[in-house]
Amino acid sequence: MAEHHSLSTPLLSVPPSDHQPHLVINVPDPIDSTALQSPSARIHIQQNSGSDNNPRNLFEFIGAHKDFEVPSSSTIDPFRNHTPNIVGVYEWVKIVICLPIALVRLVLFGLCLVVGYLVTQLALHGWKDKENPMPKWRCRLMWVTRICARLILFSFGYHWIKRRGKPAPREIAPIVVSNHVSYVEPIFFFYELFPTIVASEAHDSMPFVGTIIRAMQVIYVDRFSRSSRKRAVNEIKRKASCNRFPRVLLFPEGTTTNGRLLISFQLGAFIPGYPVQPVIVRYPYVHFDQSWGHITVAKLMFRMFTQFHNFMEVEYLPLMSPHENRKENAIHFAQRTSRVIASALNVVQTSHSYGDFMLCAKASELKQENPSQFMVEMAWVESSFHIKTLEALDFLETFLSMNPDPSGHVEFHDFLRVLRLKPCALSEKIFGFIDVEKIDKITFKQFLLGSAHILKQPLFKRACELAFTECDTDGKNCILKQELRDAVTLAVPHMNEDEISGLHSLFDVDGDGRISKDDFVTCLRRHPLLIALFSPRLWHEGLYIADHRIVEEAS
Repeated sequence: MAEHHSLSTPLLSVPPSDHQPHLVINVPDPIDSTALQSPSARIHIQQNSGSDNNPRNLFEFIGAHKDFEVPSSSTIDPFRNHTPNIVGVYEWVKIVICLPIALVRLVLFGLCLVVGYLVTQLALHGWKDKENPMPKWRCRLMWVTRICARLILFSFGYHWIKRRGKPAPREIAPIVVSNHVSYVEPIFFFYELFPTIVASEAHDSMPFVGTIIRAMQVIYVDRFSRSSRKRAVNEIKRKASCNRFPRVLLFPEGTTTNGRLLISFQLGAFIPGYPVQPVIVRYPYVHFDQSWGHITVAKLMFRMFTQFHNFMEVEYLPLMSPHENRKENAIHFAQRTSRVIASALNVVQTSHSYGDFMLCAKASELKQENPSQFMVEMAWVESSFHIKTLEALDFLETFLSMNPDPSGHVEFHDFLRVLRLKPCALSEKIFGFIDVEKIDKITFKQFLLGSAHILKQPLFKRACELAFTECDTDGKNCILKQELRDAVTLAVPHMNEDEISGLHSLFDVDGDGRISKDDFVTCLRRHPLLIALFSPRLWHEGLYIADHRIVEEAS
């Protein structure tokens, strides 16, 4: 159920404003190009590049610089519910007293859900032209469902809801954005505004919910599909530009938080370039945190049913308008809006995103003691290293297979075990590259950023192709075990049969006993640090490619 924390989905990420990535360019010492033509000179360079005394960076041949840094990890968990368990005599007594009331509320909830569902089915019956606004008589019929939504909130304990400000007219503010704390906000806005909402395609199949959001002329989007996000943005533009459509509602955080901070905004609400009305939602509490967090819907509903009253405050903020150049200022528009919302909520902004929630959920699924320590502020990571959330999840799975300790650190021997390496000078250099704190242990953030730093180098792909060609000595478009042994001998000498078999099996992704080019590239994309195994053979080629690239860019 965790993946359905939001009826909204992210479109395009906002590069966080408080982290400024640095570009460092290393210019190697001039090398006599004529000398490089000599086979003996080439071998000399290769051997020096693999030696212990070589001062060069291990990954410099693909453009990675020495000054690789990892920002300190944040200890904030934006998704943690602060009252996941029932604690204290007062809470237990209150629950016992409220149990009969909870049964009445449950009946009211079920009745309203069924009535709202049936009326919505009636409003949708026979309606074929869903590309155009819903006819007025069908909208009037949906008022019954909207009243049912308000009664559902009443059953949850929201007997009254404090409002500040007013919704701007649809003609002035066609797009509404709000912070996202619980599943309560979509229900409230459905009753209050009856907007069009942006939602994941997965919500369409949810019982009752799918039918109701179809009546809202929902804009579906696959959060991991670029083409789907682009279509969603076009739909937002189309519906926001026509006053006959309802407002478009988005939760730009892309998921729910605990409301104590504001995570990075997605750009979907801001790319169209229309005025936006920000709305903030608060849930003041003493004993019961109403945020969704990492708890189940059933448990959260039970806690809501067994409260005397749940507090909710909604405040409509002044309109936000974009600058004249819409495309150029979409990012700045989103950042200005997020600052206004954070200021009104009196909370800090972070670079976390839905990707961090997925990392935390994956760590929890794999039985880690403290899943939140594997969050890395994915909005900043995506902006700085151009790595996607699904790629980060793959790296997390690899890291967790290294058996991190309770503090989330991995030691050298576990690192070698997973990457099928033996203790040697090269292995120490690879580990040392990501052990930026020099404590002989690495964190997931260090492992992820180090791997992403190598993976996203402009020469990485070409280096993989050259490495495969160097290994495929017989030209049969596959690498046998002996060929792999010969290829890595300069980097890791004296590998025994078991060690080379383990490394070969790691590269043999499809398990057919041979390493095809697809196997080879797939393995290096999963484990980009292993490109260092081929650095002695690729040092000359890497310098040649880099020099050629610089000449092309200069011209």
